[in-house]
Amino acid sequence: MTPIYQTSTYAQESPGKHKGFEYARTQNPTRSVLEKNLAALENGSHAICFGSGLAAMDATMKLLNPGDEIISTNDLYGGSYRQMVQIYQRYGIKSHFIDLRDVKKLEKKISKKTKLIWIETPTNPMLNIVDIKAVCEVAKKHKIWTCVDNTFASPYLQTPLDLGADIVLHSATKYLGGHSDVVLGALIVKDKELADQLYFLQNAVGAVPGPQDCFLILRGIKTLHLRVERSCKNAKKIAKFLQSHPKTKNVYYPGFKEHPGHEIAKEQMNDYGGMVSFDLVRDTFEDAIKVLSGTSVFTLAESLGGVESLIGHPASMTHASIPRPERIKVGLTDSLIRLSVGVEDVDDLIEDLEKALVNL
Repeated sequence: MTPIYQTSTYAQESPGKHKGFEYARTQNPTRSVLEKNLAALENGSHAICFGSGLAAMDATMKLLNPGDEIISTNDLYGGSYRQMVQIYQRYGIKSHFIDLRDVKKLEKKISKKTKLIWIETPTNPMLNIVDIKAVCEVAKKHKIWTCVDNTFASPYLQTPLDLGADIVLHSATKYLGGHSDVVLGALIVKDKELADQLYFLQNAVGAVPGPQDCFLILRGIKTLHLRVERSCKNAKKIAKFLQSHPKTKNVYYPGFKEHPGHEIAKEQMNDYGGMVSFDLVRDTFEDAIKVLSGTSVFTLAESLGGVESLIGHPASMTHASIPRPERIKVGLTDSLIRLSVGVEDVDDLIEDLEKALVNL
């Protein structure tokens, strides 16, 4: 087991000459092992760890300058939207939100000011699939960076650097940790010059994870393949159950052949993930509350990717920071429910949902 180096500073050979580790904000042996592990998982050369997924995103945003612009998918995590709009727009970095499934639309939106394309796939919470390779080819033609938030897929299902991405982001809190007991973020790259810029930001800004957190992510990664396989298997059965239920409609799951992104997901992913979203027949907040309050195996909570199954209401929880008109544009209704399917017995999970839906 990798030791937890619970230290803030390190003995030096002589003034200004250290033995590989100088100060724990700059480097920590436990963190270094995790960074090497994550780089290997994503087929990258360098990984840079942060205190959270949003801290990792913040470092990516700091690569830009006032006047630069971002093109982002229009269906994304509410915290990412909030950071782009409410934080960085104040500093002169503008974000445009479009449907990145349409590469022609992307081409039209690119300008001389565009410096970064922000991709989520599968998207949160509508589970749309963006063709990473196609978007990265457009970006490279215009010499624009691409960052792929790979949190929903995990490196077990998808490796965006192999498809042309410059940066891969993870909220390691989710599938990489897998036990809902740690918050941590990471960026993975192949380019040393880009890595050096991000290491500089990691040290200069200081939003680093502690050694205990790094240890917990390393522990979680050891069972990543087992957990994700089981989550995918369970999600497939639950999606089929929901699709045939009279109280639900619009079940969003890329594993369905009729899903508009199914063929792309089939090509760029090893399986379709453990996330499922669905609307209720009566699209009301009140009906959503009944279902969300009616489960006992599914836990009502934010986050995802843990061994336990979670149920959530994006409109009032994870995506509440996105204005309602913007949510509705992408199909995020008041009744949309998002499931993070865990590793429990699938029959128990289906029975739990059945009991909750009976309340409607």
